[in-house]
Amino acid sequence: MKPINLIIFLTVFFSIYGVVNYYIFIRGSQALSLASPYRLYYAIIFIVVSLSFIIGRTLENYWLTPLSKTFVWIGSLWLAAMLYFILWILLLDILRSLNHFIPFFPGIITGNYALVKQILGGVIILSVGTIIVIGHFNAIDPKIEKLHLKIQKKSQGMKSVNIVVASDIHLGSIVGKNRFDKIVAMINGLNPDIVLLPGDIVDEDLAPVIKDNLGESLRNVKPRFGVYAVTGNHEYIGGVEKACRYLEENGVKVLRDQTILVNHTLYLVGREDRSLSQFGGKTRKSLDELMSKVDSTVPVILMDHQPFRLEEAKQHNVDLQLSGHTHHGQLWPLNFITRAVYEISWGYRRDGNTNYYVSCGVGTWGPPVRTGNRPEIVNIIMDFE
Repeated sequence: MKPINLIIFLTVFFSIYGVVNYYIFIRGSQALSLASPYRLYYAIIFIVVSLSFIIGRTLENYWLTPLSKTFVWIGSLWLAAMLYFILWILLLDILRSLNHFIPFFPGIITGNYALVKQILGGVIILSVGTIIVIGHFNAIDPKIEKLHLKIQKKSQGMKSVNIVVASDIHLGSIVGKNRFDKIVAMINGLNPDIVLLPGDIVDEDLAPVIKDNLGESLRNVKPRFGVYAVTGNHEYIGGVEKACRYLEENGVKVLRDQTILVNHTLYLVGREDRSLSQFGGKTRKSLDELMSKVDSTVPVILMDHQPFRLEEAKQHNVDLQLSGHTHHGQLWPLNFITRAVYEISWGYRRDGNTNYYVSCGVGTWGPPVRTGNRPEIVNIIMDFE
């Protein structure tokens, strides 16, 4: 990333992160009386927890140990907790503001305000904790999403191909060996002809991936005709060249603005992630340039991590575009934002002869928590004429 872009990004991120945490801290402290002996413990615990993600990610770069992983886990869970704490606090502040102008709180509240604040504090902590626990178990339990497509093209190879798609795995400290081995077993259980990984295979830092030897798990993915991937924004955040080299060394063919004919059956077109311009100062090849090397009378699958400008695939006679990136918000109600930003935030759509599938992903970024959807591995059976 260019230095000026990095400075702007970090300034915005830390400003928002700091303001939100300060707001939660102040509102939480108001539930405790000024004479409470717990105020100091509250302050210490809050500061440590709120800084854990930053501490953990920093330690990963210089001192990768169980301590750094612990900080990353605590901080990652806090990211989810932050969202639900702030939603609770905003709701209560709105109610308080309305009550100021149009009093409607009953006497049992106004007459016992200090006690009510303590009870509400306990209820909020319990509810947020419950959401995090349920969301975590949901996040580590991916489902199989099946899709059957009929493509109006002939293939010289097979009449049908069994495709397994696993996007946004985010291998690293959070999605480690145990979780990834479960994903690999689910993929192999579908007996795929090809496995496609549409970006964000690794998280920001490659060091935990190497330390836990997740490349061994990658090599255990056993499709008939190979594992193919494209870059995502997180490959660029963590260092795209190192990430791609590691993936290639462990049996994954990364298509970086490249095309390949698989078993005389279909073309795979893999685009560089849009982050190339932001992080590398370069421009990725246009789809027009890539498709000039493709016989479009043969079935064509396009992988493009971020689902923008979907009309291009239709214009170039692509049969199936696969994307990820959105996580469909991952945490409710952020799915409303991704629906507003992306033409397809999650799921299947057909436009003319072009099919689109945007996966919510099988892994998680940040918090190992999903409340807006369940992680998925997509199994696509593609039949040809």
